[in-house]
Amino acid sequence: MTPVVPEPPPPPEGPAAESGTVWLPPARSDAPVSAAAGKNGFMSQQDAQAEAPHTQQPPVGSIAAHRQHAVSPAVSGLAPDLDADLDAYEETPADGAPLPQGRFLDRERSWLAFNERVLELAEDPDTPLLERANFLAIFASNLDEFFMVRVAGLKRRIATGVATRSASGLQPREVLEMIWARSRELMARHAACYHEDVAPALAEEGIHLVRWTELTEKEQARLFTLFRNQIFPVLTPLAVDPAHPFPYISGLSLNLAVVVRNPVSGHKHFARVKVPPLLSRFLEASPGRYVPIEDVIAAPNHLEELFPGMEILEHHAFRITRNEDLEVEEDDTENLLQALEKELMRRRFGPPVRLEVEESIDREVLDLLVRELKISEAEVYPLPGPLDLTGLFRIHSLDRPELKYRKFIAGTHRDLAEVESASPPDIFAALRARDVLLHHPYDSFSTSVQAFLEQAAADPDVLAIKQTLYRTSGDSPIVDALIDAAESGKQVLVLVEIKARFDEHANIKWARKLEESGCHVVYGLVGLKTHCKLSLVVRQEGETLRRYSHVGTGNYHPKTARLYEDLGLLTADPQVGADLSDLFNRLSGYSRRETYRRLLVAPKKLRDGLVSRVHKEIQHHRAGRPAFVRIKVNSIVDEALIDALYRASQAGVPVDVWVRGICAIRPGVTGLSENIRVRSILGRFLEHSRVFAFGNGGEPEMWIGSADMMHRNLDRRIEALVRVVDPGHRAALNRLLDTGMSDTTASWRLGPDGEWTRHANDGDGGPLRNVQEMLIDARRRRRGTATP
Repeated sequence: MTPVVPEPPPPPEGPAAESGTVWLPPARSDAPVSAAAGKNGFMSQQDAQAEAPHTQQPPVGSIAAHRQHAVSPAVSGLAPDLDADLDAYEETPADGAPLPQGRFLDRERSWLAFNERVLELAEDPDTPLLERANFLAIFASNLDEFFMVRVAGLKRRIATGVATRSASGLQPREVLEMIWARSRELMARHAACYHEDVAPALAEEGIHLVRWTELTEKEQARLFTLFRNQIFPVLTPLAVDPAHPFPYISGLSLNLAVVVRNPVSGHKHFARVKVPPLLSRFLEASPGRYVPIEDVIAAPNHLEELFPGMEILEHHAFRITRNEDLEVEEDDTENLLQALEKELMRRRFGPPVRLEVEESIDREVLDLLVRELKISEAEVYPLPGPLDLTGLFRIHSLDRPELKYRKFIAGTHRDLAEVESASPPDIFAALRARDVLLHHPYDSFSTSVQAFLEQAAADPDVLAIKQTLYRTSGDSPIVDALIDAAESGKQVLVLVEIKARFDEHANIKWARKLEESGCHVVYGLVGLKTHCKLSLVVRQEGETLRRYSHVGTGNYHPKTARLYEDLGLLTADPQVGADLSDLFNRLSGYSRRETYRRLLVAPKKLRDGLVSRVHKEIQHHRAGRPAFVRIKVNSIVDEALIDALYRASQAGVPVDVWVRGICAIRPGVTGLSENIRVRSILGRFLEHSRVFAFGNGGEPEMWIGSADMMHRNLDRRIEALVRVVDPGHRAALNRLLDTGMSDTTASWRLGPDGEWTRHANDGDGGPLRNVQEMLIDARRRRRGTATP
């Protein structure tokens, strides 16, 4: 059957139509595309006017803190393709006719659609009010990172001439113009939601977010005292004139553009005042009344303190987003730690990619900013103030529990402690009896994974601990446990990923602290990030050594473990222990092992392992045996895996995909993907776990682990999936997937045109089941605290 999207517009005429090539219309795009972009994908001299990637790890021994860090040599064949996320993909069909062009949705538009779903939660009146404010802040924070990394990277590739047509078929310039148009629309919706809905609703609850002119004289007087004592001393006005060049504006900083006039000469002057980032975004004028800090600085009598003797004519808030992605040439450096520190310094001076201004800004001032910052008009976003609504995180932290999700405190997993008590469970004894499948935040991280490592650190029979750290908290009990273990004489190997985006400074600090305590710290393989979540404990038990392991889908971060939904396997299984020993030896030494017993490991075997299992489901289906594919991930854009899913769908295999963020699959296309369903669930917890399930002819096979289905995960990272073998654990994972994909569960559903549709109510208008609240209530029932 010829694959077509339902009711497509007429296909093009001419040679393309005569060639017999199957044609799919592109996903809907509201972006204006220049003629030059449509022709060749690069910018002409004329087009250049339109141009100018939250919240929150060494063989065994120790090395001196001052010794240079050795990085494992590059492994042949593992050189990263830095442009892989934008490269076109050509399928080599293993079975059947070639798949049609246009079968992939654009990943950047899909990411913007994900952030739109976050915005929809803020717009939803059924979301608790302070949680709506929190989702507004999350939307703003997400978009900041998107511009800093994805938009910045795309602009860099266009400027250097290395950008190529994306897998969705769009030229780089078309993608960029789509981003500008779509993000502008979403930012306008975001501002409207705040001004017209959330802020008025907060005021009705006694939380007033006001501007300076709305304050009483008493409130203004109180804030003047605060300004003189705590704000004024740290402000530095920077003039712009022939003797004072335009100052450097740091990324994501909030600034005031101030125009003053010299009353003697009559000359006007421009100055910039940076809003101190370490002060609270919203200041309390009086109980329940909060004003943006830039309003306090910009109050008329306050600015006069900064520019005495000058006449204040106008002031406007603005904010710059810069390229903050990192590029470290690992093959050319002897010391990755020092090279990264230098690159972090350079990141502060990345080129701008977005300028946010208050919509009331004077045109002459805006022209000056555009000119001095060398930014295009297309990258200017006029918005109603206040700018930078990430400050709403501060408002969400207010102690108003009735305006938030009902508080939930996770309990100890029942396999670790049948009856919770004041004494900690014996993790090792529990794991000798059975494997434990953890589901955070519903199962406590502190009484499971954290307790596992703390018990290992304190146990005199434990000889060695090996650990990966990608992200962790500022006061990490995980790091403290590893330090305690090293100081007590245990062999401790810690693989710290110092290239974890936006956590580089923190991880460098942890690396040095761990090293000083006697841990052996390494940084993995050149050209690859280590993203897998692994712990290995070696314990002397009588005449033998037993290995205890943890393989997870989330970071060893006790704070985010209360907010992120993740899975983890604690086990004493000898095969898993042997696999982790082999993998850690590869990360810390010289090993070319690529196959394991119960692990699939990227970059060499993970993609191929999953694709081969999808193809195997086709064989099972054709033989009349049970067959299905179920995937739960954060993102799925890998073309090879998606093509395998298309092939499975064409063969009649049901494919269910539960994705939180980016998805390049077109589900529901006749002849191509009518057997594929895609769902997305967002809520109070960040869906973060990765699950891969296969029917396997009636013997279901299931995997969990750290990898999303993206090029960076499969080609440029060390990732690991572990096979779940316990029948009860497989059944629990199947129930989770059943619930997430059920038509009676609230979710967003993806259509073949790339549009997501929210389904929150049934046919009678009643609310559909919320999978996260169902899991919370199940844990409460177990402890006798369920909702009546």
